[in-house]
Amino acid sequence: MKISSLPANRLQVDRPLGVAMWDFSWLERRWSGAGYEDWNVALDGLVERGYNAVRIDAYPHLIADDRDSGRTLTPCWTTELWGSPHRVTVSPWPALTDFIRACVARGVRVALSTWWREDADRLAHRITGAEGLARVWGKTLELLEKEGLLDHLLYVDLSNEWPTTVWTPFYQPSAPATQEMWDAPEPMALMREAIGRLRERFPSLPFTFSTCTREDAWLSVEDVSFMDLADHHLWMSSMEFYRRVDYKFEVFSEEGYDKLKARARALYESDPVFWKNDLARRIDTLAEGSSRTGIPLVNTEGWSLVTWKDGPGLEWDWLLDITEFAVRHVCSTGRYAAICTSNFCGPQYVGMWREVAWHQRMTAQIKSAALEPELSR
Repeated sequence: MKISSLPANRLQVDRPLGVAMWDFSWLERRWSGAGYEDWNVALDGLVERGYNAVRIDAYPHLIADDRDSGRTLTPCWTTELWGSPHRVTVSPWPALTDFIRACVARGVRVALSTWWREDADRLAHRITGAEGLARVWGKTLELLEKEGLLDHLLYVDLSNEWPTTVWTPFYQPSAPATQEMWDAPEPMALMREAIGRLRERFPSLPFTFSTCTREDAWLSVEDVSFMDLADHHLWMSSMEFYRRVDYKFEVFSEEGYDKLKARARALYESDPVFWKNDLARRIDTLAEGSSRTGIPLVNTEGWSLVTWKDGPGLEWDWLLDITEFAVRHVCSTGRYAAICTSNFCGPQYVGMWREVAWHQRMTAQIKSAALEPELSR
């Protein structure tokens, strides 16, 4: 297949969008009380809070293999509230079309992504390189095209937080040290080829690979012109914060959350100016990279901690404080086409979801922010 030489299709919007990440929860958390058992209720709640975009897992590897089969998925974790903490059987098709249509009815734009969820047949592990990525995504997008839904997609993220180990089970770099380095030559070449293959077939869609490491690289990488946007996830809780509280992303043990309960709030409140300034510096780095490359920014995951949930000793007020600071600073850059308030912005995170007026205030600020002229249509 000829690799596309078509020009990039930069993401352009009239005004910044308020975006929420509903990941694989939209499909996997459908038991009573899980938050997404009734999509109409969940989406009405999203719109009430002022959001007009959502990023979800499209499960392209499952749909491309056999769109009509149910798949049993193994849990990523038992400590977090994204997805199911137990094995769950899902049928991504035609659920994906039903969900997108429910979004369209409410004026909510949909960004597609994938976390390559692990099924009993381990289909994600069968993907081989850029050709394999383009194949499964191509089949999924062709099905959506037949349903007349492509025009309602905001963009397509070919792999969540590329190329971090936890979310790219199929990727085995020749140099293991580069597993977290999206800007290394090998993962860059794969991104360029996969996007090129898909752009040949779907020239009107914006494509990207979301990232979450090495924001400084956006200032130094020679050529990222094949990317239509940068969805770079950024949190106040850099590794320095987690190092200080000795949190190690324990996914099947509450040990990590015991440390967060005991130390996280106190660490933040001991010097909130330091943590805010550090986050602002990193936001500014991304904005500078966007100005240099001309690539619009998006962030669907931020701005406080990476992990949190409802529970005793796990209050939300201080997380809302750093988030409000971040949203205000991000809006001032003029480089963000879509802005989240948090990766906890979903109905399963009751303590944050119930703050309706706070969400409305944040999304009003996001949607009224100015965009640099080159990024707006």
